[in-house]
Amino acid sequence: MRVGWIGFHVEGLLALRGLVEHGVPVEAVVSLRPETAASRSGNGSSDYRTLCRRLGLRLHEVDSINDVASVELLRELDLDVAFVIGWTELLRPAVLTLARTGMIGAHASLLPHDRGRAPINWALIRGYRQTGNTLFWLTAGVDAGDVIDQVTLPITPYDTCASLYRRIAETNRDMILRALPALLVGRRPGRPQGPSSGPPLAKRRPEDGSIDWTRSGDELYDFVRALTRPYPGAFTGEGADRLTIWRCARLPAAVGVSVRARPGEVIGPVVSPTEQACGQLVACGRGAIVLLEIEQANGAVLRGRELSDLKWTGRVLGAHAAKVGAAHA
Repeated sequence: MRVGWIGFHVEGLLALRGLVEHGVPVEAVVSLRPETAASRSGNGSSDYRTLCRRLGLRLHEVDSINDVASVELLRELDLDVAFVIGWTELLRPAVLTLARTGMIGAHASLLPHDRGRAPINWALIRGYRQTGNTLFWLTAGVDAGDVIDQVTLPITPYDTCASLYRRIAETNRDMILRALPALLVGRRPGRPQGPSSGPPLAKRRPEDGSIDWTRSGDELYDFVRALTRPYPGAFTGEGADRLTIWRCARLPAAVGVSVRARPGEVIGPVVSPTEQACGQLVACGRGAIVLLEIEQANGAVLRGRELSDLKWTGRVLGAHAAKVGAAHA
């Protein structure tokens, strides 16, 4: 069986290594040129050059899987199956025909639920307590092909987009290895999906990370952990006043905040002998969060005592952020 790999995101690395370690001959890897990858999917792109050198795999770098050169490359590779793991670009119908058995993708949700863009980010923003990952056959429809395998993943209060992507990467590997025996004998395992329960998830842009302080503390905690590294981050303020919030802590809902505190107002420093617990307490529309790590517009990162020592009490963060509430829709 002639196998190809198409991917550039970190979520595909474990699975590609797994294929090679199980003795599957991968004809070639198609990835994005680094300068193209840098402009897509936050900072989640990965160094396929180093991995392919280590594994002895041929690497072809492209700007788009749908352009004329890529179509000709796939035709020359003469593949039976192509794994498209960690690739944000939709494949045109003509490209999908360039592997005899078909092309296999993975989507970080329990399809048909949450088809569309950025499912991990949206799952955290919406406060889900579980999500999943689906291995499926790619078709012209958005995340609509037959399901090969699915795995359910709990979401804990301690998860971030980074920790969930690490588990997604592991399940990509596990599901692909489970499917291998059938694929190697020419079978095409899968079952049809049911109808989607809603419209596809919307694409997220860096500017959608603007914090609306009128939201509750619980919602803003979820928002920050959904957009933290490797993504551009949740932010408040503009220009020289812009702050990126990389880490925060959630308070119990029963903890009240002074009625005089406006949403986004810094109530005061949080101090502790434990460096990582120090920060600044900020009022939200309901409740509050503790800022634990921030980055200023000049690139300076503040955490621990350096953050709690700031004389910020009474300062109102992101006075203009409330008008961007659509970022939480």
